[in-house]
Amino acid sequence: MKEKTIQKKKRRLIFRAAMLTVMVGLVVFALVANGKEDQVAVAKGEEAPDFQLKKFGTEETVQLSDLEGQGVMLNFWATYCGPCKDEMPYMEELYEEYKEKGVEILAVNLDSTELVVENFVNEYNLTFPILQDKKGQVMDLYNIGPIPSTLFINPDGEIEEQVIGPLTLEKLEGYLQDISPEE
Repeated sequence: MKEKTIQKKKRRLIFRAAMLTVMVGLVVFALVANGKEDQVAVAKGEEAPDFQLKKFGTEETVQLSDLEGQGVMLNFWATYCGPCKDEMPYMEELYEEYKEKGVEILAVNLDSTELVVENFVNEYNLTFPILQDKKGQVMDLYNIGPIPSTLFINPDGEIEEQVIGPLTLEKLEGYLQDISPEE
């Protein structure tokens, strides 16, 4: 009888140790996973990583370093993103005015289907450069998570501001003013 009690206690001990090990593993996993989600795309004040992407519908490419001396708004979006659709008219409304002031708006599209993007561009009558990031290399370079995500880069090539989520017309205009080259 004593031997059965000892074996029961051993089994309980082994079971509890296994459960504790699993729980500790889950806690470690949760901490690591949450730490990755909290990473900022690119920190404010850092130099914006250089990249080169093809403009949608052309063979022309845009390289970020070629825009040195200008302010750059770098917007990551996709056609399936509702908030992205909401902010596109604001970007179009301000594009010409700020282009004349030395600010370039670049919209980095993350869709893979060209026809869908073409229909979107035509529907919204977009005239600012739409860049194709089909493989997500620039999205990865900037560690972009949720979209829309927008980075405002000053004329010195540094990240002035990062906004995750949609922009209102007023906020967009304020950020564009902040990155306009000094006259």
